[in-house]
Amino acid sequence: MDATQTNPLSYPGPSRALRINDAAPDFVARTTQGEKRLSDYRGRWLVLFSHPADFTPVCTSEFIALARQADAFSAIDCDLMALSVDSLYSHLAWLKDIYRRFGVKVSFPIIEDPSMAIGQAFGMVDAGSGDSATVRATFVIDPDGIVRAVSWYPMNIGRSIDELLRLVTALQTADREEASTPAGWSPGQPLLEPAATNLEDAIADGEGDAPWYYRERGV
Repeated sequence: MDATQTNPLSYPGPSRALRINDAAPDFVARTTQGEKRLSDYRGRWLVLFSHPADFTPVCTSEFIALARQADAFSAIDCDLMALSVDSLYSHLAWLKDIYRRFGVKVSFPIIEDPSMAIGQAFGMVDAGSGDSATVRATFVIDPDGIVRAVSWYPMNIGRSIDELLRLVTALQTADREEASTPAGWSPGQPLLEPAATNLEDAIADGEGDAPWYYRERGV
């Protein structure tokens, strides 16, 4: 079944780009790993990202880097899923060529979205757009199906896979510890306590050497 031609979304999709804390629209689509439904990933983290086109230099570099880091994402209970408007057969031909030329097997699924239904529902492309050649969007979706982070890159700039891993790890840690992560945080470094939201707590939190609005928590 070509799911992208049979209303793959559980609802038509938002009239604006998805924002942090929005529910990710469910869909069924044909991929390089068979038919996939977004809600099948509930219970795990998911990085859903779009790429402008198959057989392009920056996208090829990203897919090679992501494939090489796939085990690192799996280790933090995070799956990967890609999307472009190219056909399933174009995806397969591209992945076969990457394997033949670079010795890298891309094991995560790539969605075909020729009608742009999924891309438009996620705000990856404008509803009135005729193509998605400039789209390089990334959505981090949590185990409850909620969008927790969104990033956009221009067509000629590749994404940092290390930063994407750090971002997912930071989100998971912040949830688990009920804390925040400071700039440049990496696993093992101190976290930040939530800032006080009333005067009494601010006074109580300011009795030590650290200011009430910036208190580190050791790990």
